[in-house]
Amino acid sequence: MDFTEDDLQELKHRLEDAAIKCSERCLYQSSKWAAEMLDSLLPINHEDTDPESPMEITDPTPPPINPYLRTQDPTEAALEAQEAHKYLLAKSYFDTREYDRCAAVFLPPATPPVPLSVASPNSKPKQPRSTPLKGKEKASPFQSSKNHGHAPGNPYPKLSQKSLFLALYAKYLAGEKRKDEETEMVLGPADGGMAVNRELPDLARGLEGWLADRSTKGEDDRGQGWLEYLYAVVLLKGRNEELAKTWLIRSVHQNPFHWGAWQELNDLLGSIEDLKQIKDLLPENIMTLIFYVYCSQELYQATSDTYSTLGDLQAIFPNSAFLQTQHALLFYHNKDFERASKIFNEILATSPHRLDSLDHYSNILYVMNERPRLAFVAQIATATDKFRPETCCVVGNYYSLKSEHEKAVMYFRRALTLDRNFLSAWTLMGHEYIEMKNTHTAIESYRRAVDVNRKDYRAWYGLGQAYEVLDMSFYALFYYQRAAALRPYDPKMWQAVGSCYAKMGRVEQSIQALKRALVAGSYYADDNPGAGARKVLDPETLHQIATLYERLDDEDEAAAYMELTLQQESGGAPVGDDDQSGEDDEYSSVSEHIAHSDGEADESGDDDGERHARSRRHHRKPRASTSSFGMQHDDSTAGETWHHPTPTTSKARLWLAQHALRNGDLDRADQLASELCQDGMEVEEAKALMRDVRARREDVG
Repeated sequence: MDFTEDDLQELKHRLEDAAIKCSERCLYQSSKWAAEMLDSLLPINHEDTDPESPMEITDPTPPPINPYLRTQDPTEAALEAQEAHKYLLAKSYFDTREYDRCAAVFLPPATPPVPLSVASPNSKPKQPRSTPLKGKEKASPFQSSKNHGHAPGNPYPKLSQKSLFLALYAKYLAGEKRKDEETEMVLGPADGGMAVNRELPDLARGLEGWLADRSTKGEDDRGQGWLEYLYAVVLLKGRNEELAKTWLIRSVHQNPFHWGAWQELNDLLGSIEDLKQIKDLLPENIMTLIFYVYCSQELYQATSDTYSTLGDLQAIFPNSAFLQTQHALLFYHNKDFERASKIFNEILATSPHRLDSLDHYSNILYVMNERPRLAFVAQIATATDKFRPETCCVVGNYYSLKSEHEKAVMYFRRALTLDRNFLSAWTLMGHEYIEMKNTHTAIESYRRAVDVNRKDYRAWYGLGQAYEVLDMSFYALFYYQRAAALRPYDPKMWQAVGSCYAKMGRVEQSIQALKRALVAGSYYADDNPGAGARKVLDPETLHQIATLYERLDDEDEAAAYMELTLQQESGGAPVGDDDQSGEDDEYSSVSEHIAHSDGEADESGDDDGERHARSRRHHRKPRASTSSFGMQHDDSTAGETWHHPTPTTSKARLWLAQHALRNGDLDRADQLASELCQDGMEVEEAKALMRDVRARREDVG
C-alpha cells in the first residue's frame, strides 16, 4: 500500500475532522479512537518530529488548513451559526449528564411535567404500563409506521443536523438511563430483561419522518451520516437488523471516519459470508481496510490475507495501539499465546493506563497460568480505574485462577452492573458457575452472552456442556453444533458433537463428527513446530472411533483405527507418505479416508488456521493436546524415535493383542503383550494374554 505525502496529509485532516466532530456530538468513544489513530499516524516528512530540536518562533510555518473542519453546506452552516449559543448550552447539559435538559433546549417537551400535588378524585386513572409480549415479539419495542401503510411527517422544527443529532441522542441516552434504573440486579429473581427504552418508539417515528421528508425534497445527498447512524442504532434496538444494516452502510458512505458506525455494522455480521456479501457495498477507502481486519478478528478469521492487510495498515499507523491489539487478538484466537502476550506487554509498557481489551490479556495470562503477571495487571488496572468493566474482569480472572470462584463471580457481576452488554463478563461468569456446579445459573449466563453476541462460540459451547451435565443430549447437541459452525476447525467442538451423537445411539454420525475432529486436530499438529513434518492425530479420538466401529461389529475398521492409535506413539505418519515400510493395508486405507475427509473439510470455506482461543476449566478434564504426542528425542539421540505410551495407546495395544489372538496371529499377540508388560500399564491383562498364547502354542505343538 503506497501512500504519498498528500495522501497522509488528507488522512490526517480526515481523522482530525472525525475526532472534533464526534466530540461535538458527544460520541466520545469514536472521538477517542480517531484521536488515537491520528496520533499514531506516520509522520509527514516535512514536519519536524524531533522534540529536542530548537524551534524558530520568530518565523513559524503555518500548518495546512483543514478543509473538512468547516461545514460544507451553506444552509447547514447558517443554521449552526444561528444555534451556536443554544448548542453550547445543550452540550454543557449533556456533559453533566442532564440528558432531558439537553434535549429540551432544541425540542421542548410537548406535555407539561407531572404535578407534585396529589391527583384529584375526579382525575382519570393512570394508564397501566404496557406489558411486553412474550417470545420474539418482546424484542421489538416499537413498530415501524410502514407496517401501518403510511409514513409519518417530519415532527422536528427546522434545526441543523448537528443540533438535531445532539438533542435526539440525548433523548436516547435518557431512555437508556431510565431503563438501567428499572433493571433488576444481575441475574436477580426479577432480572428477565423486560425493561425497555421507552424513548425508542418516538425516536423511530421521528427519524423515519425526518429522513422521508428529506428524501421527498431530494436532499439525500446533503446527509452528514450522523442521523442515519442514530436511526440505525434505534432500529437495532428494535431488532430490525436488515433495515439497520442498510442505513449503517449509507452512514459510512457519508461519514466514513466515524468508527462507531463501523462497530455497529460489525455486530450485524454473523459469519464471513455476511462480510463478503456487503464487501462491494462499502466505500473504497482506508476505513474499509481497518473494518475488514476488525471483522476478521471478531470472526476468528486469522488468514494470510488478514495478516497482510494488517501489516499494510501498521506501516501507515506504526504506533497504533488499536492495530496492535487486533494483531494480538489474532494470535490469541490462533492459540499462539506467547506472541499475543508479548504484544500486550508492549502495549502495557507504552500505555500503562490503557484499559481497552485488557480483559482479553487477562484471559491469555489465565490460560498460560501466569498468576504473578495476572496479579500485576490487576493491580495496574485497579489503580487506573476500579469501576471499569475491563478492570472487574481482570480481577475476576485473577480470583478464578486462585480457585476463589465466589469472589470471581462477584467481580463479574460488578462488571455487568457497570455494562450489561459486556460480553466477556457474561461468558466468564458462566464458566465460574460451571465450576461451582450451579448449572442452571450457568445456562442463564451463557444465554445472556449469546443475546449480546451470537458469534461467541464459547457461550454456545458452554451451553452444550451445561445441558450435557443435565443429561439433555438433544439440547447439548444443538448448542455444540452452533459452536462447531462458528469454529469448524476446532477439534474440541467436533469431539463434543461426536460425544453427544454417541450418547444418543447415533453411532455413524458420531464417527463422522470425530473424523472431522481428527482433520482439525491434524492441522494443529502440522502448524506446531514440535510436531515436525509428521501428521499427528489425537490418540483419544482415534480410540473413540475404533470403539464406535466395534459397536457396529466392524472389526476390520476398528482394528485399523486401533493401529492408527498405536502409531501415534512414534510421532504419527509422515505427511503425504502413506506407503512407508511397516505400515499395513488397513492403516493405508484409513489414512486415505482421513485425507478424503480433509479435502471435504477444506470446502467449508474457513481458514485452516482456526484454533480454539481459550481452554477454560470444564466439568470433565480437557483432552490432551495432539501436540503432546509424537515428540522427538533430543539431538543426543538423533535418528532414534522415542516412544511415549499413554493409557489410551496401551488400551489400543491390549485390544490389538486380543484381536490378534482371536485371529490366530500368536506372534503378534505375544509381541504386543510383552510391550504392555514393559509399559507398566494393563500388566495383569498382558500376563494373562501371554499365558493364553503359550497354552495355544503348546496345544499346537
